[in-house]
Amino acid sequence: MTDTPPPVEQTPGVDDPLILQEAELLKASQAETGFAALRTYAKAWRIRVKSGDLGALPLIVGLALIIIVFGFAEEVFITPRNFTNLLLQMAGIATIAIGVVFVLLIAEIDLSVAYVSGVAGVVMTLLLRPDDPGWAWYTAILVSLLITTVIGFVTGVIVTKAGVPSFVVTLAGLLVYSGVVLTLTTEASNSGTIRIQDDTVVDIAGSFLSDGLGWLLGIGSVAVFAAVQLWTTLTRRSRGLQTKPLILVVLQIAGLAAVVAWAVWYANRDRGVPFVIVIMLVLLTFWSFIAARTAFGRHIYAVGGNPEAARRAGINVDRIRIAVFMIMGFMAGAGGIILASRIRSVSTGTGGGNLLLNVIAAAVIGGTSLFGGRGRPVNALLGALVIASVANGMDLLGLAAGTKFIVTGLVLLAAVLVDSISKKGRASAGLV
Repeated sequence: MTDTPPPVEQTPGVDDPLILQEAELLKASQAETGFAALRTYAKAWRIRVKSGDLGALPLIVGLALIIIVFGFAEEVFITPRNFTNLLLQMAGIATIAIGVVFVLLIAEIDLSVAYVSGVAGVVMTLLLRPDDPGWAWYTAILVSLLITTVIGFVTGVIVTKAGVPSFVVTLAGLLVYSGVVLTLTTEASNSGTIRIQDDTVVDIAGSFLSDGLGWLLGIGSVAVFAAVQLWTTLTRRSRGLQTKPLILVVLQIAGLAAVVAWAVWYANRDRGVPFVIVIMLVLLTFWSFIAARTAFGRHIYAVGGNPEAARRAGINVDRIRIAVFMIMGFMAGAGGIILASRIRSVSTGTGGGNLLLNVIAAAVIGGTSLFGGRGRPVNALLGALVIASVANGMDLLGLAAGTKFIVTGLVLLAAVLVDSISKKGRASAGLV
């Protein structure tokens, strides 16, 4: 009687039934056209969701719930006036959060980012004071951005060359730069508040596009998105690579066009699209291109996914980390300038409050993983929309400051839990 070998336990990976089933469905969708391809792709997407790769699904559901809850609780929440205020409130948070996304991509953290943004706002405001020294607006902005970029460089060097954890380095930076903000503002003003006295800087977050320019911005944004999506899909298909069905790409473009058209129309019912949205979209487009279309961007994902493997592949891991912290410093400075322009002044509390919580929450809620290697700059925009909506709704309801902190903290905790559960699901399914 021959012995039969014991059954081999199946391990997650390429032999996982879900992965094999999804791969077969994706392959089938490549050979189909029209709604048949869409149905097959939808089946593959459902399998991926079951495996833990939730994508933007939690964000979409969360945003819908926020709109429903606050819309019923306070009618002002869904008025054109408040929608425009929401765009203004979101812009500064989203700008800083773009930098946070890059830092999280390499599995690091920056706890000093809020006060670094405060340094930029305070330095710019001081340089703009008439005759003291009375610098031109563009020079003051460039110097402020240079200073915050250097701050990012110093942080990156300490983290990489000295081997100190980024949590510790940036926690120390939080204390240092909060002290810098406090010192500069108290020495320059007895009241601790300094008003911005340059109309151009005030107009960064205080001016609005005409109706025609608003529509032009919306059409241009959709056109750029459509061109990139179609070019990517057709190029990958010509090379025999896996891609989304063409009909799905067309539907995504149509969906974005509908959302953008509604947003421009609704903003035009009030004061128009804020000019600061143009700045934010330019920065978002630039950094999205860097992350997705350049070797440097691919190296960032490689370092965040597996630093040792990236090092063995010839990537200068230390240089990538330093560069990412410099990006963080630059974007913190840009966000700080936007926030200062919106308030039209700086004070001893600039960079404080719940700004740090908001920008980190925006990146994580938007879908960027705390574990590194997964996320996109657009996550900052989506997450900032959620955070700003929650904050805006709570302000309209007149909730106490303590309640606001509790709610925002719970929203962040929920996002982290979803990320953690999703990561375990993907690991068990062999997706990571």
